[in-house]
Amino acid sequence: MNKITIITEGAPKPVGPYSQGVKAENLIFVSGQIPLDPETGDFTDGGIKEQAQQALKNVESVLIAGNSSLDLAIKMTIYLTDIADFPVVNEVFSALFSNQPPARETVQVVALPKGAKIEISAIGLAKT
Repeated sequence: MNKITIITEGAPKPVGPYSQGVKAENLIFVSGQIPLDPETGDFTDGGIKEQAQQALKNVESVLIAGNSSLDLAIKMTIYLTDIADFPVVNEVFSALFSNQPPARETVQVVALPKGAKIEISAIGLAKT
């Protein structure tokens, strides 16, 4: 089995000892992405909607670097520091995944890296 580390400038650099993503056979595993702008390293301006959109853009960048896409995402996990943000995050997902959305769960956590309000991880299929 081949294991390939995915590195892209399209997503923020890791804030710890982990890879942005890993490709193993035809699966892409994307580490949790917080709403950091990869160019500035700062949080995206705006509320939870804009932060969810940025976190998903970061996930998408890692998937693309691994020869995948959001359309090929099969599983996502959403971590929120406030479950009251769930309806807004759901709207963001509804706009992106109107047809065949990935499996997912959303959990509330006490805290996230760098004080983020949201973190999203994913598993996707690589294009053949």
